[in-house]
Amino acid sequence: MKRNTIFAISFLLLGALSAFDKSLFQSPEELGERLFFDPILSLDSTVSCSSCHIPKYGFADTSMVSRGVGGRLGRRNSPGITNMSSREHFFYDGRAATLEQQVLMPIQDTVEMRSNADLVTRRLRMHQVYGPAFVQLFGKEADMEALSQSLAAYVRTLETSDTPFDRTARGKEGGMNQSAVRGRQIFMKKGKCFDCHFSPDFTGDEFRNIGLYTGKGNLNDRGRFDITKDSADLGKFKVPGLRNVAVTPPYMHNGMFKTLDEVIDFYDTPNRLVANPLNRDSLLREPLRLTVEEKADLKAFLEALTDDRFIR
Repeated sequence: MKRNTIFAISFLLLGALSAFDKSLFQSPEELGERLFFDPILSLDSTVSCSSCHIPKYGFADTSMVSRGVGGRLGRRNSPGITNMSSREHFFYDGRAATLEQQVLMPIQDTVEMRSNADLVTRRLRMHQVYGPAFVQLFGKEADMEALSQSLAAYVRTLETSDTPFDRTARGKEGGMNQSAVRGRQIFMKKGKCFDCHFSPDFTGDEFRNIGLYTGKGNLNDRGRFDITKDSADLGKFKVPGLRNVAVTPPYMHNGMFKTLDEVIDFYDTPNRLVANPLNRDSLLREPLRLTVEEKADLKAFLEALTDDRFIR
């Protein structure tokens, strides 16, 4: 084969590859999805966003706390990140006000992904696929602003509303069973759950102290206080949304409860587990005195908040 012919074929192949690469991402959301699962954003390319936010578990982790680069243990449980579009605060302590702020923090955290802006942007600009993609989608080379926009755009696609609860609300087939219907009434009234878990995503975006702070041992996380320095915020944490909660164990900011049954038992008699918490919310001063049947019904309602995509 003549050299000119080889060059011509090579040129066509390169052109086709370039066109293919550019067609990989039609939007920031698609680019963000690819980056979410790529460990390229971590210091040694071993940890990705999906390492701690696993899709089949409601984009949560299955461990009490996740492991970052080098096996370092995180400080708090990695929560599910579905239904984040309408949130006002991010992280348990609310230190991020937007998704764009939130998605960059784990990348640069010294325990989690341990990377930095210079390293990340250099890698992305040099990458044969990501480099052109950022220019194509944002009209500039990769930088942390464009990266945050891409990752945040992907997270905003993780909205879920195909649940038995939603089908019941819409009068469609496949709705809640009778146990879950009874559980909803407990959730709204006797269980006092609705006082904190309201709105379509079952969170008021508030900060509450549920009695898991004593200032000692494994209950010494000060939560929101570390951000505001307001003594009224001591031991408070962001109230999480409850959509898909049945597939996101373990629970609480420290992952101390393995099952929904343990969570319900705690709220029913909080003093049994933590006798002398500091700054606990007044809602939890007295036991709920739920019966065995009421606990089962409440659990059934919480399970009815699971989107079909997570049913295994």
